[in-house]
Formats: sequence, C-alpha cells, structure tokens
Amino acid sequence: MNLDSKIPGGPMAQKWDRRRAEIRLVNPANKRKFEVIVVGSGLAGASAAATLGELGYRVKCFCFQDSARRAHSIAAQGGINAAKNYPNDGDSVQRLFYDTIKGGDFRAREANVHRLAEVSVNIIDQCVAQGVPFGREYGGLLANRSFGGAQVSRTFYARGATGQQLLLGAYQALSRQVGLGRVQMFARTEMLEIVVVNGHAKGVVVRDLVTGKITSHAADAVVLGTGGYGNAFYLSTNAQGCNATAVWRAWKKGAAFANPCFTQIHPTCIPVSGEHQSKLTLMSESLRNDGRCWAPKAKGDRRPPREIPEAERDYYLERMYPSYGNLAPRDIASRAAKRICDEGRGVGPGGRGVYLDFSDALARLGEATVRERYGNLFDMYHEITAEDACETPMRIYPAIHYVMGGLWVDYDLMSTLPGLFVIGEANFSDHGANRLGASALMQGLADGYFILPYTVGDYLATAKVKRPSADAAEFKQAEEEVHARVKRLLGVNGKRTVSEFHRRLGKILWENCGMARNAAGLRKALQEIPALREEFWKDVKAPGKNEELNQALECAGRVADFLELGELICRDALARDESCGCHFREEHQMEDGECRRDDANFAHVAAWEFQGEDRPPVRHAEPLVYEETHLATRSYK
Repeated sequence: MNLDSKIPGGPMAQKWDRRRAEIRLVNPANKRKFEVIVVGSGLAGASAAATLGELGYRVKCFCFQDSARRAHSIAAQGGINAAKNYPNDGDSVQRLFYDTIKGGDFRAREANVHRLAEVSVNIIDQCVAQGVPFGREYGGLLANRSFGGAQVSRTFYARGATGQQLLLGAYQALSRQVGLGRVQMFARTEMLEIVVVNGHAKGVVVRDLVTGKITSHAADAVVLGTGGYGNAFYLSTNAQGCNATAVWRAWKKGAAFANPCFTQIHPTCIPVSGEHQSKLTLMSESLRNDGRCWAPKAKGDRRPPREIPEAERDYYLERMYPSYGNLAPRDIASRAAKRICDEGRGVGPGGRGVYLDFSDALARLGEATVRERYGNLFDMYHEITAEDACETPMRIYPAIHYVMGGLWVDYDLMSTLPGLFVIGEANFSDHGANRLGASALMQGLADGYFILPYTVGDYLATAKVKRPSADAAEFKQAEEEVHARVKRLLGVNGKRTVSEFHRRLGKILWENCGMARNAAGLRKALQEIPALREEFWKDVKAPGKNEELNQALECAGRVADFLELGELICRDALARDESCGCHFREEHQMEDGECRRDDANFAHVAAWEFQGEDRPPVRHAEPLVYEETHLATRSYK
C-alpha cells in the first residue's frame, strides 16, 4: 500500500497556495457532465454538497436521518475556532497551528493542520454571510471565548447551540442547490456498500430505510462525510444513529484505516446514572471558562457540596496545571478527573463524578450574565438531573466523545482507494492523538467549503476511469453482497437483542481500551471481542423483514460492524506501544502521570490495510515529518 501524502513542497505557509495553483481545473461547461455522490449531510457533507452544486457539478447527497437538518453536527455545543484575533490577545494562524499540533501530542500531519488554521479565518465570514447568529459584544462585534489547550480567546459561538446554527447555515446553502436542481437529496437512505470499478470508487449501494428497497447509484467520485465511530463504545455523547458502516465498507474495499485507537474522552459530561442509559449527555467545554472543577480533599466525603468549606476543596486542575487551569486539554482534564475518582474522592452515585462549580462566576458576573452565556446548557442539565447549576454545582465525568482515527487521506483528502474522498470526522483528521475543543466544526466546514471543492476537481480533470452505468456487473455484485448480509442478519433469529451485544462490546472497550490501556487488558479484549462476535452471529435476534421500516435490522448491521471495528481499535492500541494524547498506555507514563511518547518508534500515522475476512490486517506507517514545529514533551503546567 502506497501512503503518499502528496504534501506540496515549499514553506509551510505557502503549501496550500502552491497546491491550489497546481490543481488541474474542470471548465464550467464540463462540470455539468460530472456526478459526485456525497454520503452524509452534517457540516462536512452538507457544506461539500452545497459547494460542489454551486460550482456546477451534479450531486447526490444521502443521509439516514429524515432531514439533513438532523445530522449529528446539530449536537455540537460550545463553538468553532478561527484565528481572527478579534480580542487582540495575540492569536494568529501560526499560534492556532501550533496549539493544534501540540494539543494532538505531535501525532498530526503538519501541512494539513497549517492549512486548517489558514482556512479558519474564512469560515467565520462565510457563516456570518449565511446569517449564523454568533454571540456578539455590546458594541456589535463578534464575541470570542476560550477553550481548552489555548491561552487566547479564538472560539466563536452561538450560546450552547453552535453546531445547530452552523448546520442551519449549511442546510440553507444545500437547500438552495436542491431547489436549483443541482443537488438531489436522499433522506432516510443508508449507504451499505462502496462500488469499485477498475480500482476506483464509482458509486454506492443504498437501502431505503422506509421501504427496504436496495438500489445502486453511479458517480464519477464518492465523498464520505459520515462522522465518527464513538458509538462502538455503546455509551458515548453521540446520537444513537451514529455508526461506522460507511467507512467500514470502504475499508473492506481498499481504503486504509488510520489511527483507530485515537478515541477522545470528553471531561465534561453528565455521569452515568444506571444500566437503563443508551447514551450520555455532553456539557460543553465552554462551561470551563466560568466553572471551576473540584472534588473534596478527603476520601469518602459525602457531604452536599455547599457544606464542604473552601479549605476542604481540591481545585485539582488549577493545582496541577496552573498555566491553563480549568482549560487544560480534554485528555489531560479527563485523566485528572479519573485519578481523583480512583483515589476515592469522587462525588455522586458510585463516586464517579467531580464538581463543576459556577459560584465564583455568579458572584463576579451575576446570574443573568451567566445564564445568558450558558442558559440552554443549564436548562439541559436541569431537565436531566432536576438540579439547578446556579444553586448546586454540576456533576460531571469523562465520556467517549470524538474520534481522531478514521480513513486515511492524503493532502487532497482522498483515501488510498482512488476516487473516494473522506471529510470531517470520518477521516483520520487533523487532530493527531487528541482534538482541541471547538476544532471539529472548524475541520468539517474547512473540508467541505474550502478544500474538497478544489481537490475533487483535480481528480475529475484527470480521472481515467469513466462513470459506469448503475447496471454494470460491479454494481450487481455489490447489491448481491448487501442482500446476502441483510438475509444473514435476519436469518439468525436468536434470543438476544442487538442492544445486549452492543452494551457488552461497549463494556469491553471502555474497560480495556478507554481512558487507560495496558497490554494485558488489550490482549484480553482481543480474545473477548471475537468470541462476542461469534456469539452475535449465532444468537442475535433482528425481528421483522427487510421490505419495511425495520430499525432493529438497521441497528444489527451497525453493531455487526462495531464488533469488527472494536477489534481493530484494540489491535491498534496494542501495536502503539507508547502514550500520546488520548491514547494512554499505563506502561508509558511520567512520574507525574503524564504521557510518555516514543518518538523514535511511533512518530507516524498507523494505517491498517484489510486483507480478507479470515486474515489479520496489515499495519503500515506514514512517517510524520516536522518542518515548522519541534518535537517536545507536551506541558500545560
């Protein structure tokens, strides 16, 4: 497998300009001759489909939700980063670039990250022009707030619903192209197979989730913007519908899977309350601007928080990381909370929680100002816990949130399968081993609005494999594979529900490949997951039939993929014998509990190649070369 990143030469700040100058163009009249399939309608998918339609390409956009507006990007809360330096506090493209490289623990590709920082300044202008109601200062200027891993305020926000507002902006751009006939929208439709013709991705096989009808669609290029795979862990902040099926089908057709073990733990989530839960709820990282994390100093202190005097509280992030305090990066803040609870100083049921306290902000700013900033987040917390965060501190605990792993892509965002482009969280991204807060929305919109529209044109201008007919033999074979998979799922007719298997997989992954990992636990998981998968195919019950709305069947297919992906996640975690970012191997830590990287052996992207159903995958490496930054021990103290 050739992992050619296709990074342009020249100085870092000029690479993207140079690449755009070299890109081969498709003239406007010819763009109408090309068809592009976009799978996913979140920020990455919707912005890509809208922009490609605006350029003149014919686009088909697929989503499994009942509307593109219900893509999971809607759940993003706190904000979007951009190096516009409105507060005049020292920010710059170079500083955003370095913060992102450092935040990812020096496991990201420099050229991609620098381009992301460059493009960030354009995203805000684009979204303001679309009418996104960003927060503003008293004088009308756009407001900024801080997020973890940065000492400047560069995060633009729309209270606690930034993802929703950005998605509505992208959705209206998409809807305009649908109205003009340039984009054809397919809602309630799930992609179940990638079709490869002469070594190039040339279409997809999809299932209508209402009728069960399975159809093929041909195109000149395919774009996946299908989000991450955090739901493999069962309990996560992701919506229940989020899945890995699209990227997993692509992996089995030749697209390398990069860094699957890089899974982010978010430190600010509502703790687990019982076995009845099927997901967890995120409380935005932005709350740590004004909220202070603390736990009792004494083990087993079960007094109500207001009865614990100041002298008996441990503001542990401020103590451990004085330079960043409560805005330490997510992986560091998560591990700190875990250590507190492991010491027996956790709060709430089971002792799995710490406090996020707004008392100081309420006294300093007043309740009206605090509620203006975070009101909808406080409302959400109250609805779930029946507690008022202005009266008693929030209880929070880390949870699975985002994945930095995904399909490997080069500088042009194309996978190792020619003609298959991957954007947003679905690719292995620009975040290394840990994503800084407010960078997911930045990456999704950068890929969709400002990067992919250039690079997909370069591929189309030179593609030697023309668009086939959807009746071609390759499509018929792919449809047969989908029918066989569906028939197999429905034919097991066992006694256990899909959710039971999913919950058991999630427990294995969380306990052995969650916030802390070690070789023994990973080897144990690599024995338990195949056994669970074998049991799944013998005893799962997916009632109903294909020719109808059948959510049990949908879930069964997705969990079947998670049972395979979970094994790859653990393989990758075991092979990466170091600690970095969110990948914390207990064997490799400093005396103070921080990550100990092994740059001599692991300063690379791990890319896994599928070899067949009964053969282990092959691990390849793309070396990471640092031209602008220097490898250093990451410190936020």
